[in-house]
Amino acid sequence: MKKTFSSYVLIWSILFVLFNVLTFAIPLPDKYTATFFVGHLGIVLALFGQLYCARRAFKAENLKKFFYNLSLISLSFTGLVLTFIVGGACMLLPFLPYWVGAVSCLLVLGFSTIAVVKATAAIDAVEAVDTKIQTQTLFIRSLTTDAQSLLSQAQNEEIKAECKKVYEAARYSDPMSHEALTTCETRISLFFNELSEAVKNNDGETVTSAARNILNLLSDRNNKCKSLK
Repeated sequence: MKKTFSSYVLIWSILFVLFNVLTFAIPLPDKYTATFFVGHLGIVLALFGQLYCARRAFKAENLKKFFYNLSLISLSFTGLVLTFIVGGACMLLPFLPYWVGAVSCLLVLGFSTIAVVKATAAIDAVEAVDTKIQTQTLFIRSLTTDAQSLLSQAQNEEIKAECKKVYEAARYSDPMSHEALTTCETRISLFFNELSEAVKNNDGETVTSAARNILNLLSDRNNKCKSLK
């Protein structure tokens, strides 16, 4: 993402320089009026605002967060286009009162800023929910992964069958966790550690006992999950 943003900054810088060169190089009668500079300032502010939004989007750690931030790029680009139209009119029509240009540019920039702020708040809310969900589903996801790994370590069919029961039970368990489930999940972890040691030692009797305890606790956990919803 950082390399992509570096390329984006390069393109943005070229466009920024071209805009300023063309702005001051093109000869127009009675060019440098207050209205002209109001329009120019509005466009410059919109350009930097768009760059800020792009920076926030491209600094995302992964593609999922980048997808969430795409709305910032589209909103800021829309605001930039509108500002170019309004600011360009101010620069090309120097006879306009400067306050007309100022009010017009401020309205466009203001509405664009509000839209970006609202989008940012929505993105932060969605990311917070994602983080919460990932945290709340960590126990079952980790247990399922560990159970699958343990299944491949089984040394005979009887032990493998018990491990498969634990893996299937974990796989189809309710993924969401809760503070009220802490004791139950701690006991599941302890029995799973016992199961892991028994599988390594090829201790079929302990494997059967530990697997039965895990299955009972997972069933109890799932019932509690239903009552907590």
